[in-house]
Amino acid sequence: MKVLIIGGGGREHAIAMAVSKSKKVEKIYCAPGNAGIAEIAECVPIGAMEAEKLADFAEKNGIDFTIVAPDDPLVAGTVDVFEAKGLKAFGPRKNAAILEGSKAFSKDLMKKYNIPTAKYENFTDPDAAIKFLETCSMPIVLKADGLALGKGVLICNNLDEAKDGVKQIMLDKQFGDSGNTLVIEEFMTGREVSVLSFVDGKTIKIMTSAQDHKRAKDNDEGLNTGGMGTFSPSPFYTNEVDDFCKKYIYQPTVDAMRAEGREFKGIIFFGLMITEDGPKVLEYNARFGDPETQVVLPRMQNDIIEVMEACVDGTLDKIDLKFDDNAAVCVVLASDGYPLKYEKGLKIDGLDAFDDKDDYFCFHAGTKFDEAGNVVTNGGRVLGITALGDDLLSARANAYKATEWVSFANKYMRHDIGKAIDEQ
Repeated sequence: MKVLIIGGGGREHAIAMAVSKSKKVEKIYCAPGNAGIAEIAECVPIGAMEAEKLADFAEKNGIDFTIVAPDDPLVAGTVDVFEAKGLKAFGPRKNAAILEGSKAFSKDLMKKYNIPTAKYENFTDPDAAIKFLETCSMPIVLKADGLALGKGVLICNNLDEAKDGVKQIMLDKQFGDSGNTLVIEEFMTGREVSVLSFVDGKTIKIMTSAQDHKRAKDNDEGLNTGGMGTFSPSPFYTNEVDDFCKKYIYQPTVDAMRAEGREFKGIIFFGLMITEDGPKVLEYNARFGDPETQVVLPRMQNDIIEVMEACVDGTLDKIDLKFDDNAAVCVVLASDGYPLKYEKGLKIDGLDAFDDKDDYFCFHAGTKFDEAGNVVTNGGRVLGITALGDDLLSARANAYKATEWVSFANKYMRHDIGKAIDEQ
């Protein structure tokens, strides 16, 4: 079969690598792709948000199955466009992708169906938001309602910071129209854990756990980014936590979406906080996480196409989802200055060091070919260096060793990815 993957980052590279191992697949296309994805797929110069052009391409080229990977095209309704043309696409329809597309919607859903989450209020009026903040204890969390590249969340330590946050989000439109509605949420403490799942509308199958590092600098300092590294599994995701979440969070979310007439097929990413009062939902994503995908998929034993087809066809209950009993760590190599200002077009050396190494992966996040055919930097997050190991400590050591194999002029990384492993 022919498969089209929509997107062009590290997540899509990890998906493409998993798809390339499927016995069912003979040809992979990726739109727009990147320099790393080009090694295993034919890259197509169509943007991820150009739904009609993508569907036309799929139709003309006999694409059997399309994977819509990023959040923006899912929330915009790309799957609906494909289905309207009779094309098979993996991912939630627009009315289900709202689970990620609107934080206010997802918070209201959790309240309605008694799914554990932080206390909150939604606001469309900045003055009303500030008046409410004056009654709150600090710290407090402000969230732009819509998509904001994983950066639309502000943790405010005092009232002045919170008032300034309202101004940034609602008045200055730092995150664009995503800030038209503001969610004000109580600050939760505990361990953060990411759990990905496959969903077919009624059945949910949980993948292995992971833990992301969002801040730009060591010791969780600096600005929020799209993610500077991750590890899997999380030692804090115990059997007890798993049992609780399956009963009170995972299946209830799937059932709630179905009850609302928003049947969800695709990936639900559960961002969890393990609090003293038990696990609570921090956020939902309607797609694979980035860089969580880079540590989860290399550990999955199943044929990813078979699992995704089961999600689309409503037969996920027949899939026995299995993961290797090992660990993975991903360290993101970024351009110095990310997430604000950074240079592009810098030549990357050492990529061939990953050739023929089964336990080491170099996932391209922001790369392209220059006119001379060299692989150069083309984004804030450039590469995701991922390594497997028998346990988390060995995987972490392997990943950091592998970061030394690659070089480019303004290479930057955190040095404490997986530090929480040492604190068990």
